[in-house]
Amino acid sequence: MVDVLAAPQQEAKADSSLRTLVLISTAHWVSHFHLLVLPMLFLFLRAQLGVGYIELGFAITVFGVVSALTQVPVGYLADHIGARKVLLMGLVLGGFALIMLGMHLSYAWLIASAALLGVANSVYHPADYAILAAHMDETRMGRAFSIHTFAGFLGGAMAPAIMGVLVATIGGLGALMVAGAIGLLVALLLLVMGIPDASAKDRVGADGSHPPRQSILTPTLIVLTIFFMLLGLSNAGISSFGIVALTTGYGVTYSSANTALTFYLAASAIGVLAGGVLADRTQRHGQVAAACFAVNAVVVLIIAAFALPSLLLTALMAMAGFLGGVIAPSRDMLVRDAAPPGAAGRAFGIVSTGFNVSGIIGPLLFGWIMDQGAPHWVFGGSVLFMILTVVLSLVTDRGPRERRQALDSGLMQP
Repeated sequence: MVDVLAAPQQEAKADSSLRTLVLISTAHWVSHFHLLVLPMLFLFLRAQLGVGYIELGFAITVFGVVSALTQVPVGYLADHIGARKVLLMGLVLGGFALIMLGMHLSYAWLIASAALLGVANSVYHPADYAILAAHMDETRMGRAFSIHTFAGFLGGAMAPAIMGVLVATIGGLGALMVAGAIGLLVALLLLVMGIPDASAKDRVGADGSHPPRQSILTPTLIVLTIFFMLLGLSNAGISSFGIVALTTGYGVTYSSANTALTFYLAASAIGVLAGGVLADRTQRHGQVAAACFAVNAVVVLIIAAFALPSLLLTALMAMAGFLGGVIAPSRDMLVRDAAPPGAAGRAFGIVSTGFNVSGIIGPLLFGWIMDQGAPHWVFGGSVLFMILTVVLSLVTDRGPRERRQALDSGLMQP
């Protein structure tokens, strides 16, 4: 009789988890789509506003700086008032920023819109991961994280095509407003479909007690923040300056370089899905990340050191992208395991700041490398950051979750 009653309950729980994953992944799709809306309209904005690329680039810098500064406070807010409210506010704020820019196009509104988009962008990682960590099946957590990450990749991949069609059909101003409306519509979808919440006060133990307040700035999370920054830096040179470096330093044609980068990005998305399955089959997530990046460092070193035939170059770039994607779910599982009870939003907010910092430093660093006439070091620099990432991966995976938390609380000696 118990089994007969348990089956419908388990089925209902599975349906709820699937609905939650689809809704959260849709929100993450919007976040990466909104990331590229302004860059995809640079030509339109330059012509309409009469500004140069430096002024347009400054808007993206504002976006990055604001996102970096607000990531941690938003993580605290998600744990305090609930991740659902924070996520909905982020979707609405991002949509509002783009709609208002479309209605009142000016350089001042461009900067304001970039700042608001930066705040909105800081919402997704803390809120999304807090909800996923609270509501996904423990045995499928890695795959849930991988699907969430893949949805973000997909949003970025679809942005150029969507914005191109919108500009061609309804013009730049209309494209801005439609892009903003997508955020509002997804917020409404989440509200109607009943996206679940997650906050510190919702975490209740078996005895009905709430978890004790703990310091969130643990040594493990600080190391993971640096780990995220190095991950971002190891990818920044290849994704942003890979085509320029290959054409100027290796004699590769633009077409071949573009093909190689396309395979790199596509393989990254496929690697994320494969990494989700792998993350669910092991608890040694740091070792997975270290192994993948160690091999990746060798692959990228070969690309850096030799002028390769186009076919081999494309194959190695695809391999590098795949390996880089595989570690993403394990990366997220490391953060989830290191987060104190009820503090997933703050934990992901803190470590995601590492990505924001790499987004500010990376373009400047690799741009400087190119200005020095050293395109080989775009890949060489990536190798150095990968090696540092391998070391930190092993540091963050010195034992199971209980041992790391004991270390962080000072109960055990390393």
